[in-house]
Amino acid sequence: MVEPVNLSNYRDDTLWAVVASVGRTSRVAEVFTSRLAALADQAWREQEVKAYANFLRSSKQPTPSYTVRPIRRADLPRSWRPLPALGFLQGKLL
Repeated sequence: MVEPVNLSNYRDDTLWAVVASVGRTSRVAEVFTSRLAALADQAWREQEVKAYANFLRSSKQPTPSYTVRPIRRADLPRSWRPLPALGFLQGKLL
């Protein structure tokens, strides 16, 4: 006999990732359980980049872009750590 699946014990493996990209290189900056939280973080990161746009141009650093994508927990590397929002100022984006 097949037992029914208990939905209260079911754990969704899908997360929402904010992905930072410069050129062809991209890195998961942060992960969230809800898409709305990821979109809010993306907007905040884009605002920070915009605030430092003059600095980035004068130092000839590429401007990162941010997107939101679904990601599975299993797709995150074991050594993954969140990317600081202003990490691009120290050349530590990717």
